[in-house]
Amino acid sequence: MHTWPSPRRKHAARTGPRTRNRTRRASARLSGSLLVSAALLVSACSAGSSTASSGRAAEAALAALPRSTPSALSSYYNQHLNWRSCGAPGFQCATMVAPLDYAKPGSGDIRLAVARKKATGTERPLGSLLVNPGGPGGSAIDYLQQYAGIGYPAEIRARYDMVAMDPRGVARSEPVECLDGRRMDAYTQTDNTPDDQRETNALVSEYRTFADSCGAHSAKLLRHVSTVEAARDMDILRAVLGDPKLNYVGASYGTFLGATYAGLFPDRVGRLVLDGAMDPSLDARKLNLDQTAGFETAFQAFAKDCVRQPDCPLGGKGTTPAQVGDHLQAFFRKLDAHPIPADDAGHRKLGEPLATTGVIAAMYDEGTWGQLRDALTSAMQKNDGAGLLALSDSYYERDANGHYSNLMMANSAVNCLDLPPAFTTPEQVEKAVPQFEKASPVFGESLAWASLNCAYWPVRATGEPHRIEAKGAAPIVVVGTTRDPATPYPWARSLAGQLSSGRLLTYVGDGHTAYGRGSSCIDSAIDTYLLHGTPPPAGKRCS
Repeated sequence: MHTWPSPRRKHAARTGPRTRNRTRRASARLSGSLLVSAALLVSACSAGSSTASSGRAAEAALAALPRSTPSALSSYYNQHLNWRSCGAPGFQCATMVAPLDYAKPGSGDIRLAVARKKATGTERPLGSLLVNPGGPGGSAIDYLQQYAGIGYPAEIRARYDMVAMDPRGVARSEPVECLDGRRMDAYTQTDNTPDDQRETNALVSEYRTFADSCGAHSAKLLRHVSTVEAARDMDILRAVLGDPKLNYVGASYGTFLGATYAGLFPDRVGRLVLDGAMDPSLDARKLNLDQTAGFETAFQAFAKDCVRQPDCPLGGKGTTPAQVGDHLQAFFRKLDAHPIPADDAGHRKLGEPLATTGVIAAMYDEGTWGQLRDALTSAMQKNDGAGLLALSDSYYERDANGHYSNLMMANSAVNCLDLPPAFTTPEQVEKAVPQFEKASPVFGESLAWASLNCAYWPVRATGEPHRIEAKGAAPIVVVGTTRDPATPYPWARSLAGQLSSGRLLTYVGDGHTAYGRGSSCIDSAIDTYLLHGTPPPAGKRCS
């Protein structure tokens, strides 16, 4: 089954699609952007009609917190971090303490992992630059140490201390815990395009098992992993680092986190880049439906490219994208009936759920299309599913020993708390399947069923759709890619329009997010903004 991270970081997996950020390196790209999960994923979900929720959202905006720091939080804002060497040379790590419950600061703390790499230059430093790769559930510290801290432009790293904090419930910051590796294998392989009542019951049972396990292992934490709480943690970090304003680059779900910060603390906004933007005004069902259409847009681009290549297993010159989709669907149906060997140490076979996840994973970055063609060729012509299984495992962050990171667990936990479920019963999904299939003939049914997972979550949602205006904030750069699969371009337009100081920067192209992915036009505009505070001109487009 696939749990796509919410648009925040997910795609169409069991927990909903994620909105992961893809770096220049393929290995890093396939490990950081979930977004919409089955739960929503923006990874998001909402019970009832999207029209009703969207109507409420049009009237409600995220309210800013008081400018003064409450006395009950002063000890957190005044704490001292004890930095130590960690990871690669040049990186330091520390542990920051925040209240588990901001409504009751004295009721207990949560320990949050922080990492940094000090500015390397001799010019006047610009302070800290906090980075987040998305998810929700992606490790910001891994992103910093494996990419941002060594791969961001030298000019940026020379002027800024590069900083990351794993959000509450994620990776090193008291992670949400649910299923073990063996049970996660069963979960990810469950058929989420049920053909009959028996298969529907099996899917619902897996969703319940996953939710119950999270509730059993992380009961107290599940109530306090919302995006609002994570954004408040970021403000404590800003203060502890000694920065009067927050400078930040967030991708995918990280844009929702950054925009939420701006809405809560507009007067503390420094230079914010929101790349691969999410739209906070949408409910879970609309988010999932939009993301489904986004993956179809990406697939259409892949299909057109594939048939121009000599090694495309889905058709040759003259084959239409619709026909390519038909061929892929026929292959999925074949796997549904007869999974194929995958040369896996755990004896897993490649069935429809893992194959679909593998294909969706490759939609995040056009740089992986060649890898996808190879994997499909092996599976369709040689009965070897190893290539697609590898793509799927990279998406789920499963290693060769059968161990999963807590990405998918944190993804569901955040998504299911941020928004009410997209659907609450299988019957609602069945009625919605035609609409999802219209949005994507290839992925629609799977993504519709992936949107059911929050229905069984042990904790009620505390968030709801809302606009973010951040009145009084400094200019905020919102980046949208026209054929982004996980965070569709209309979301970037919407967020830029909601933010009182939003400035839309458009990349006409493929893939999820735009910064650091090969466009000198995009990179130059963002670098100029981060270094000099000058946002790109209104309506700037790059290709």
